[in-house]
This record gives sequence, C-alpha cells and structure tokens, in this order.
Amino acid sequence: MVKVCGMTRSQDIRTCINLGVNLLGFIFHPKSPRNTNPQDVPDLSGSPVRKVGVFVNQGAEEIARIMDTAKLDLAQLHGDHTVEACRTLGASRVIKVFWPMRYEQMDDLCRDMDRFAPVCTAFLLDAGIQSGGHGTSLDFTTLQGMAPPRPWILAGGLGPANITHALQCEPDGVDLNSGVESAPGIKDAEAIKQVMRIIRPDANP
Repeated sequence: MVKVCGMTRSQDIRTCINLGVNLLGFIFHPKSPRNTNPQDVPDLSGSPVRKVGVFVNQGAEEIARIMDTAKLDLAQLHGDHTVEACRTLGASRVIKVFWPMRYEQMDDLCRDMDRFAPVCTAFLLDAGIQSGGHGTSLDFTTLQGMAPPRPWILAGGLGPANITHALQCEPDGVDLNSGVESAPGIKDAEAIKQVMRIIRPDANP
C-alpha cells in the first residue's frame, strides 16, 4: 500500500493515480504549507484511489463535516485524539498516528496501539514527536519485528534514497511526502516513479 500525502496540485494527483498509488492525503491544518480547503479536494470517485484527510487537533464533529464536504474515505489523526473520538468517527475510517520517538520503551508504544486497535483501521508510525512533513526519518532498525494489531504504515522523510532500507521493517504501507517533493506541496514526479519502481518493480518497469 502506497500513500502520497500533502496533495495540492491536480497534475500531482494525476501522476499518482497513473503510477498506481493507493491513497492520496489532503492536509487540513492551516499552519501547514500543504494545507488545503475541503471545497478544493477533487472528486475522484471514478478512480481506484482513496482519499485521506489529515487532521491535527480538530474535534470529531469538525472532522466529520470536512470528510463529508471533501468526500473523504479515511481520516488520519495526527493530534492527541482520544479513543472516544476515533469511535465517533467510525473505526473503519480512522488511521491513528503514533510517534515512536515519544516512547522510551517500545512496549509502551505497543500498549497504546493495543488500546486504539478496536477503534481504527490502521496505524501510521511517523518520525519526530508531532505533526509531520518535516523530512525526518525514523531509526528503521527499531521497528523491525513489530507486529501491531492493525496494518501499519511507515512515514517520515521517505524517498528514493531510503525506501529500500525502510522496507526492511516490513510495513503494510508507506507514506510519501517531503521525500518526493521539490518544494512543500510540489511533488516530484520522477521521485515518485523511482519509489514505485523499487516497491513494485513488475508494475513500474
């Protein structure tokens, strides 16, 4: 599973769809250089790609309204959202973000993932200690052998230079953003192609 986040341009959306990207991320956070408005998210109902809204600390009701307006399939929660907020949005629609760098012990991270597992469909493990899109990468070796109770997506500065190393963690998916950009919100089509060739060499010769 491949997700490209921080979509702001129609040509980048077309590139991703043509390359077989599974998920497209649209950020709804005014402080982000990749922020977008719900009304500007295109209708992609005729394509196989799914749309993901990225939210920081909005409440469940506001997130639900934005999802309805933008016709989003999933909500990726980057804030300190509670189990109850996830349950309100619907477990099948929630990707819950965790930051391994926040935890002194991996056992503590695993306990938190176990707690949220009943109210989300997937986890996303990001670098840093909050938000995202900053280009920082995780120490991939610390994630090897993980077996979360939900499918998990690896994020954090992923691009052509480190995607092979990142895949050694055996995530269920990868999230590309700053590592495939020429500037914030401006995707580099060639960088995305390079990553897709590494992930799916048979489909992207």
